[in-house]
Amino acid sequence: MKNRGPDPRAIYRALYKAFGPQHWWPGGVGIEMIVGAILTQNTAWSNVEKAIAKLKKSGLLSVKRLREVRTARLASLIRSSGYFNQKAIKLKAFLSFLDGEYGGSLERMGRETIRALREKLLSVHGIGPETADSILLYAFEKRVFVVDAYTLRIFARHGFLHSRASYDEAQRFFMERLPSRARYYNEYHALIVRTGKEYCRKKPRCGGCPLNRFLRREIRGVKH
Repeated sequence: MKNRGPDPRAIYRALYKAFGPQHWWPGGVGIEMIVGAILTQNTAWSNVEKAIAKLKKSGLLSVKRLREVRTARLASLIRSSGYFNQKAIKLKAFLSFLDGEYGGSLERMGRETIRALREKLLSVHGIGPETADSILLYAFEKRVFVVDAYTLRIFARHGFLHSRASYDEAQRFFMERLPSRARYYNEYHALIVRTGKEYCRKKPRCGGCPLNRFLRREIRGVKH
């Protein structure tokens, strides 16, 4: 893929200077991060936090207890995350995968290579590229850059990516140009999400955005 626009490290520096460290992942460790990665599909993190809090209060936030709980009960506890019936099934599918491939051990799962584990995760019902990469990066600190809708929107608007860039194209763009460090990827993704929420919305709020100087000319002059 051709290099379009400035070095993406310049975007990182601008965002870090403006916002500082974001201290992500906002969940906990191990299974909590994986549950969060699945529940955050098509919803805000605040809704996921409520669901995770209910799982904790019910003593269910462990591989063993999640395996044992009935799917209907699990769905009722994660209702706040939206699409709760489907997400309960997805969580159960992940647990079946964990048991079948790694004997229920997250530690064994984490010893798998990035390429092999990613391929296996993508075969699990309900796990697509973004969720798989979130699990790899946040649960196992694998060096994988997570691409989401904010990433595609921001970097297309600022001339780094084509507006129709695929997930794989966008991910390759970043991983070929950024330091290969899990913590760097973690922080960058968090900064992108914050920028997307505060400024680069579907209807952009460009005033005061730390990325104004990178904005394409044809967008900069448009009134929003």
